[in-house]
Amino acid sequence: MNEAYEHVRYKSLHDRCVVITGGASGIGAALVEAFVSQGARVHFLDIDDKGGARMAVATGAQFHHCDLRDIPSLRKCLSQIETDARGIGVLINNAGKDDRQEVMSIEPEAWRQMLSLNLDHQFFASQVVARGMMERGEGSIVMLGSVSWMRGRPGMAGYTTSKAAINGLTRTLAREFGPSGVRVNCIVPGAILTERQRALWLTPELDRQFIELQALKFRLIPEHVARVALFLGSDESAGCTGANFMVDAGLTQN
Repeated sequence: MNEAYEHVRYKSLHDRCVVITGGASGIGAALVEAFVSQGARVHFLDIDDKGGARMAVATGAQFHHCDLRDIPSLRKCLSQIETDARGIGVLINNAGKDDRQEVMSIEPEAWRQMLSLNLDHQFFASQVVARGMMERGEGSIVMLGSVSWMRGRPGMAGYTTSKAAINGLTRTLAREFGPSGVRVNCIVPGAILTERQRALWLTPELDRQFIELQALKFRLIPEHVARVALFLGSDESAGCTGANFMVDAGLTQN
């Protein structure tokens, strides 16, 4: 288990049911490790069977195969976890995909695909899980945004549109669910160094540019996001809702 999460103990997370979407790799895998380290009962959803099986063996978390674009299947999976776990305490809407798209070549099907991958499931997963949370009068939903829409990154129209929408969705759901004791917040990562980034886009020049633009002069890794998620899932953040929590090393200051 990753020792990065061992120096802080959130007692309220012990034995709490936590559901994480997209938990087989990248930031999602770090989230799974982080909540398992706190003694939470972690369930994670992913379409990657091999990666999911590896994470399940490595962490003891429970893997559920689910294509998040298939909303009926997503609803069924979450409802079953809700029943089996006797209530979901924390939902982390992590899954997403930042594929590059040339704006003039985007057709309606590709456009809808990006919104489905990055936006739709965050709403429908929240809708399903919030019902039980509101009945119990407590719960924490954590959305995952991105600084990309704030910076207007080219070649990412579908992705940035989705992530901008999550900003508004977070605030609306916080108002909708707040009177019942359910909190909704959003983590907004900056340039997080993942294996996907290394494999597809990272160059020495790009690495240098990120460091130059950031106020903090080191590269962010998935664990930086997971540490904030632990706080938001725990009772220590009981007074926080409808907020963006920036994890960008000061990138958006420029």
